[in-house]
Amino acid sequence: MTDFLTNNYFKTNMRFFVVFLFFTNISFAVAQNHIISLWEDQVPNVKRSSLQEQIKKPTARVISKVVNPTLEVYLPSSIINSGAMVMICPGGGYGSLAYDKEGTDIAKWLNGHGIAAAVLKYRLPEDQSNDIPHLSPLMDAKRGIELLRSKGVHWGIDSNKVGIMGFSAGGHLAATLGTHFEEVNRPDFMILIYPVVTMKNDYTHAGSRNNLLGEDPSKELVDHYSNELQIGANTPTTFILHCEDDVVVPVENSLQLYRALKEKGVKVEMHLYPEGGHGFAMGLQKGRLATWRSLLLEWLKSI
Repeated sequence: MTDFLTNNYFKTNMRFFVVFLFFTNISFAVAQNHIISLWEDQVPNVKRSSLQEQIKKPTARVISKVVNPTLEVYLPSSIINSGAMVMICPGGGYGSLAYDKEGTDIAKWLNGHGIAAAVLKYRLPEDQSNDIPHLSPLMDAKRGIELLRSKGVHWGIDSNKVGIMGFSAGGHLAATLGTHFEEVNRPDFMILIYPVVTMKNDYTHAGSRNNLLGEDPSKELVDHYSNELQIGANTPTTFILHCEDDVVVPVENSLQLYRALKEKGVKVEMHLYPEGGHGFAMGLQKGRLATWRSLLLEWLKSI
């Protein structure tokens, strides 16, 4: 009888121990996120102001008036870590950031496929807190890539697998980094989702252009930020996604960029959907448009 009770006690406790280990391991396997400041000391190109960050829609944050740029880092579990990392630039016409819809939601989804991600909360080019407004977004993007490369070794990230992803105006920022980089902050690949590409009046998004360059920019400044004109042979390999019925950012933005990349011999893959409009992000409510995420994952594996 004693042996029977002892064996049952042992089995019961072993089952408890196994369950405890299971849930403990799960907790360690869940993706972690943390926020790091882009600039430890003085933020460059800044001037004193009373500007304060604003957040609208708390359940799906839209952030404006950014004065303290950050990276919100999401890491997959070590079990599925692919060694790749993507810095995500949310859109918002250079007037705000669709921080969750085109940022944290995307980062969490990438984590589920073993890809580390970091959402860039970049400064917006307003006059109140920037010395030269159009310089700040790119400064922050360059700094972001540098930080992710330097810190990535501690997260199991391959320094040759750090790319950039952007939506709408965030796509313009991503493409600007991919065409205006120094070697230390060159992204290894670009993912551009319904991106603003050109600053020329014919196909640009007027709100993004006005917010970034002002209402009457010089031709030199327009050309400088028209990224279809800035492609070089060392521009990183690129994935482009757009919808043909996009009336906010015309599909010609992506078409012009695709042609420029091909002309310079840069590897590029582009997917156009006939319908879907603009700002669809994950595309979960858009039928087969949601399949773009599978196309992206296949592309990432291929490179």
